[in-house]
Amino acid sequence: MTAIMPPTAVVAGHAQHSAALGALRLESGEVLDEVTLAYDTYGTLAPGGDNAVLVEHALTGDSHAHEWWPGLIGPGLPLDTDRFFVVCANVLGGCSGSTGPTSLAPDGSPFGDRFPHITIRDTVAAELCLADRLGIDRWYAVLGGSMGGARALETALMAPERVARTGVVAAPAHSEADQIAWGHIQLQAIRADPVAGLGIARQIAHLTYRADAELNHRFGARQQATSAPAEHVGERYYSIQSYLDHQAAKLQRRFDAGSYAVLTQALMDHDVRRGRSQDLRTALAGAGGEFLVAAVSSDRLYTPEHVRQLAEALPGDVPCRMIPSWAGPDGFLTEVEQIGALFREFLAE
Repeated sequence: MTAIMPPTAVVAGHAQHSAALGALRLESGEVLDEVTLAYDTYGTLAPGGDNAVLVEHALTGDSHAHEWWPGLIGPGLPLDTDRFFVVCANVLGGCSGSTGPTSLAPDGSPFGDRFPHITIRDTVAAELCLADRLGIDRWYAVLGGSMGGARALETALMAPERVARTGVVAAPAHSEADQIAWGHIQLQAIRADPVAGLGIARQIAHLTYRADAELNHRFGARQQATSAPAEHVGERYYSIQSYLDHQAAKLQRRFDAGSYAVLTQALMDHDVRRGRSQDLRTALAGAGGEFLVAAVSSDRLYTPEHVRQLAEALPGDVPCRMIPSWAGPDGFLTEVEQIGALFREFLAE
């Protein structure tokens, strides 16, 4: 999903950290000898460690949750740092301080395309190790949207005794052919040319992150008023082309193509039924704690119906809450007031 990153706001009690967690055996059987996770914290951990909330970022996000979810974390806000100790870790496989393809392999050179295949469950296993390091036996809540929602869901399944509440926004129980197909095309672009391909992959992805009605309203068939780049001289250069080129360039400046490929594949492979049961209710039967499940009304990547299937299959009576928005899947980032209201209600004692 698109990372919404306004100018950094100062949040009381905010600090950035890095934790060396040692070796991690992956689902594939491979072992990463040294795993490091970068993470941000907000607020103070209670003596009993029972006020910790884990926030999970989306595919191209990072640990700076106050930047991409502005207005949610801080004193008196839905994730109230006078009450909660909020943690957000950069995902395993990422490129913002955590172990990933840009990290050094045992031979002293970057892993690059030698970085092993990882799964959503591997990323959760690393975060459980981080919780151990922080002295957090049980999360008061684990919250996330899109890929972050998939990670939150797997946390409740892998370690049900360690999660009291799980919030899943704009994420399903498993990927379907449509999502896998979009991911496949992006991976093909990166494999053909990692540099240019990352930008192309971002443009492809961005069309799934925003709803068609929003794009049509914002851009229509208008042509770009400013000077076109050299490669477009003599051609019509539409505003939507300029927008997509801008999104591609932004990601190319801050993200690694290898990390994008590793995490895209992990999300394509997301399926809570794998190794549990092909019956979704049975696969989810072991999930622990309370659940908040929410869909974005205009989401064309993880449709409301797909998210509703998750809610209906979870233990207990879990409604699928709807977030009205014409922004598409990125509504979980842009509809901050609605998300905040849902979280405030969900986290109330």
